[in-house]
Amino acid sequence: LGDVDAGFADADEIIERTYYSPTAHQGYIEPHACVAEADRGGKVDIWCCTQGQFVVRSMTAALLGTDVANVKVTPSEIGGGFGGKTTVYLEPLAAALSLKAQRPVKMMMRREDVFRATGPSSASLVRVKVGARRDGTITAMDATLEYEAGAFKGSPVMLGCWTAFAPYRCKNQRVEGFDILVNKPKVAAYRAPGAPQAALAVECVLNELSDQLGIDPIELRLKNIVETGDKALYGATFEANGLRECLERARDHDHYQSALGENEGRGVAVGYWFNVGLSSSAVVHLTESGRVIVQEGNPDIGGSRASMALMTAETLGIPYEHVTVQVTDTEGVGYNDVTGGSRTTFATGLVVTEAARDVVKQLCERAAMIWKVDAEQVEWAQGQARNKEDSSQVLTIAELAKQTEKTGGPITGRCSKSVEGAAGSFSVNLADVRVDRGTGRVDVTRFTAIQDAGTAIHPAFVEGQMQGGAVQGIGWALNETYYYDDKGAMANPGFLDYRMPVALDVPMIDTVIVEVPNPAHPYGVRGVGETPICGALPAVAWAVNNAAGVLVTELPMSPPTVLAAMLNSERDSLEAPIKRTA
Repeated sequence: LGDVDAGFADADEIIERTYYSPTAHQGYIEPHACVAEADRGGKVDIWCCTQGQFVVRSMTAALLGTDVANVKVTPSEIGGGFGGKTTVYLEPLAAALSLKAQRPVKMMMRREDVFRATGPSSASLVRVKVGARRDGTITAMDATLEYEAGAFKGSPVMLGCWTAFAPYRCKNQRVEGFDILVNKPKVAAYRAPGAPQAALAVECVLNELSDQLGIDPIELRLKNIVETGDKALYGATFEANGLRECLERARDHDHYQSALGENEGRGVAVGYWFNVGLSSSAVVHLTESGRVIVQEGNPDIGGSRASMALMTAETLGIPYEHVTVQVTDTEGVGYNDVTGGSRTTFATGLVVTEAARDVVKQLCERAAMIWKVDAEQVEWAQGQARNKEDSSQVLTIAELAKQTEKTGGPITGRCSKSVEGAAGSFSVNLADVRVDRGTGRVDVTRFTAIQDAGTAIHPAFVEGQMQGGAVQGIGWALNETYYYDDKGAMANPGFLDYRMPVALDVPMIDTVIVEVPNPAHPYGVRGVGETPICGALPAVAWAVNNAAGVLVTELPMSPPTVLAAMLNSERDSLEAPIKRTA
């Protein structure tokens, strides 16, 4: 975009750094497990822990060389996924063995298998160069992203390219990405795949640039953020969004205004994920008692069933308690893409709402039939059909449900579509850390997550997503990495040695929900699941650099790494020549 070289020539200050982030695992509690049962006709039933039963069906059918109609997949309640359960590992093997043995086959991975044989995130090297004028106007942005794919091509480097500079308006931008094959496990999606690694480098460079220019890091960002109508480098046009409000809420927050203690540092960072729509299907059944059953095809990994029930209840004008939501197998509802990409509450919520509106339309038609009037004369409000021209004629949803046999049969609403209009979500993270100068140990003392949720359908679940992403980002920044021995085998394939944060390692994550509704959704929803991890890595990393007084550009910032950087910095200062003045 534009002329990057000319943009740098126009800059008064240029910062160029390369940041390394290691391989990290999603760390879900439940390992991969499944049961497969084949019949003599060649049909296979599979029960498994997955983020998408329809993807398991299509992948398994392809690997077995059979039609998808011969594979039925039932998703279990999921013990975590974070993108790591959007593909297949055991399911085709269990199905093939069951077809041979004509017996049910159960397979389960040990924790060591999960770490060694399932897809983690990409290790990455990201070089970022940013130039700005003295007033803080960014004149050029340039990045080179190198992401490990594992033994087969397909890292999320393209998504890193999309998101790297997306929050910022700059006429001159260039991003180049490389998919690097290495003899390691094939990577898989991990919460905003590709975006955290890019954000680490970009946001840390912007913090360093703000120091060099003497401009507050939030004010520097406010001066350069995208606005409604701006286009991202990858082509998307930004609609109304809450990035400016997130930054302003961060600037005015007590956390940002508070003083730091000895050996403490603070980091600020913006996170961005573009979100997706893809395909969803849903069915809404009205029971004879007037209650509602919703059938949809997305495993619930973040409270989506509650959100579906809330949107259905709102659309029908009935109590939340009168709605039951079922996640069905692959034969219970039409095709649904995976629970991933921060799409479920947005896309599946939209089709559930449309299916509920279909029920409302049918209810109004049934009321018109009973009253012998035109359907256009009937309106729906607060769970009741009302005659616009005769206020005495009112029928509740329960009363209409009891008369369905006389008015045309059961009422079922349906919607299946490829959903468009998924608006991106921005976040701002503030992190305070304390560094022990004797050991290099880092303690996160305070963390605030601020995010645009569009409309928070279920605020408690939105907060949970924000807090969970923050903790995963803290772990990736400070401790999580794969260690390999001299023979190339992973040396820490277990939760004892692969150091994930536990409750004692993190403070209470304060949350601030900003709501700028997405106009493409009937209730203004934006996906919120992935953005929370993006800004956490750079916020923590820059806080460590700020507290330690050194520049560490390699994650994880574990005690040995931080201590070595501080000792090297002290040695360099001792060895530097003494400056004498006249």
